[in-house]
Amino acid sequence: MSWMIGVDVGGTFTDFFAFDGGSGQIRYWKRPSTPSNPTDAVIAGLRELSAAHGIPLGDVERLCHGSTVATNTLIQRRGAAVSMVTTKGFRDVLEIGRQVRPAIYDFQLDQPEALVPRRHRFELGERTTADGSVRTPVDSEGLGRVIEALRASGTEAVAVCFLFSYLRPDHEREVGDALRRALPGMAISLSSEVQPEFREFERFATTVINAYLQPRLDVYLSSLVDTVKQTVPGARVGINQSSGGLMSLDVARAFPVRMALSGPAAGVVGAIQIAREAERPNIITLDIGGTSADVALIQDYKTELSHGRDVDGFPIMLPMIDITTVGAGGGSIAWFDADGLFKVGPQSAGAEPGPACYCRGGTLPTVSDANLVLGRLSETLLNGEMRLDVEPARRAIATVADPMGKTVEEAALGLLEVMVVNMVRAIRTLSVERGHDPRDFTLMPFGGAGGLHARDVAVALGMREILIPLAPGIVCAQGLADADLQENFVLSSVFPCTSETMENLRERLSALERQAAVWFEAEKTNPTRRQIDFSLDTRFKGQNFELTVDVGTGTGNGDIDIASLPVILERFFAAHERAYGFANLEAPVEIVNCRATARASLGAPRPAKRAITTTRTPMATHTRPVRFSATSTMTTPVFSRDALQPGDAIVGPAIIDQMDATTAIFPGDVARVDAYGNILVTVNQSHA
Repeated sequence: MSWMIGVDVGGTFTDFFAFDGGSGQIRYWKRPSTPSNPTDAVIAGLRELSAAHGIPLGDVERLCHGSTVATNTLIQRRGAAVSMVTTKGFRDVLEIGRQVRPAIYDFQLDQPEALVPRRHRFELGERTTADGSVRTPVDSEGLGRVIEALRASGTEAVAVCFLFSYLRPDHEREVGDALRRALPGMAISLSSEVQPEFREFERFATTVINAYLQPRLDVYLSSLVDTVKQTVPGARVGINQSSGGLMSLDVARAFPVRMALSGPAAGVVGAIQIAREAERPNIITLDIGGTSADVALIQDYKTELSHGRDVDGFPIMLPMIDITTVGAGGGSIAWFDADGLFKVGPQSAGAEPGPACYCRGGTLPTVSDANLVLGRLSETLLNGEMRLDVEPARRAIATVADPMGKTVEEAALGLLEVMVVNMVRAIRTLSVERGHDPRDFTLMPFGGAGGLHARDVAVALGMREILIPLAPGIVCAQGLADADLQENFVLSSVFPCTSETMENLRERLSALERQAAVWFEAEKTNPTRRQIDFSLDTRFKGQNFELTVDVGTGTGNGDIDIASLPVILERFFAAHERAYGFANLEAPVEIVNCRATARASLGAPRPAKRAITTTRTPMATHTRPVRFSATSTMTTPVFSRDALQPGDAIVGPAIIDQMDATTAIFPGDVARVDAYGNILVTVNQSHA
């Protein structure tokens, strides 16, 4: 047997998805995270998974890892002390930025403080012009002074960011080599290697973040690998990146900024595969964990990549799956703002101490406490390994119920309503505000709490169908096993999108294809599983920002299939109209960046489709009182997910329990199990 294991480290739980390529067996596991040292939960979980399901850890061939460690390091400001070396006259680019306030109507909110203090930003004489020619070579004497200043600074990392290095990286490489020789213990990030694109502020900021994360993530990854090698000695380790593909350990160590949305991106990859099996091409995902909720939109089994977004106020110019995150999870805390408004999140009780019902020292009211009080959440989780206590939950909810003059149950319902509003707002941002009607999509909730809140979200958006995966709490870990090896390449240069420049475009895409071919060989990928997707960042001439359009594919063997000019323009006009509501078909269009995404499938087979031989109503294991609305409490049957078979149908109200999640089927809704074990819920809007 040959096992592949996906491990997703979240803020509250660490999830495991194991798949045997020989027999097709699938196994799951879930355990609380260990925030002080995330590796502890990974190793403990692997051993527990092995013991519970008889998986010989010596048979594990690949371990795919996704984590929020990079994101949390940035958010909590626990990165390394970092310096920056830049072109003379540009040391303040990080603070000048785009001169845009983070919240236009909030005069009190400032941009986050730059990660590099001004005293640690060092200027160096050098200059490459906008056409890529050298005007001023690197000042060798100045470089010596910079090296001494870096040595005296006491910083652990340095970002080298020159003005036009994306066109000509020679100067950055020269300085980087000198720094490595003189300061062997220093972590060094070059902007021409991190992301060679134009727009100096975003490129500088991304490179600084990479340097800021590098020492801390190197310690984490080294500790993880050393410990994992002792537990699963035969496994190759891959790290998930924000674009939804796996990268090698060496790449992850060099470019930890690529892990900024590592875990959530894996969830979207898993969701796409589940959507294919269920034959639902248009999906809105709702990944609700213990700390946050992540939302993504999938259309025709594809999700958009964003090539620049903010993470906690800092711009990161890298390919990322377009995910919107809100502080709404099972551990989100209910509180009163200074103006007396009742709010939920973004603060979270996390894994330690956790919600009050965990009985680990938490006393603040959380979403999990509210669900337990209302009967929607079972008193045992993880197949009985974790017990919840309703009395501490009631006491916690009472701390917000009493000031409002509400009962504990009324306050619990209000808490969940506030949480749902936050999630609905996030989905509207990703769908309605971009020209998509949520009613044309199926809602796919996952994460441990997704199935508890999906129905309220669907009703608020007018959505008629909910797709609950076989193992909703493990989808991110499953996505890691589904992910391909992936690398992204880019060439920045502005030129018109006309018939006269099509040959120039083809030459640039061919250059990207050659880079991808080198990467394929370095990663020793199977030639039959290689694919390159080409895209262009395009805009109307005079616009400040671009839209990305797909233009063709390749395999790394020199044969590139590129769309014609009319097709490229048609795709751009359609994207512009979708994003902005109009498109001027007569205006000149220009290309800003040429991109290539190289993928190599690992060849992991999927479980077989099961036959639906009959339709039956399964037997409930027991009943319990559940409050679905403010008007009444209903005696509700509780089903075990493990006992459900393809073709089973359940008419709500019902609760479906399983090891990794809980699902609430509301009164009047109908749930059916499909051939892959997914549950398709038809929402009865008349019961809303």
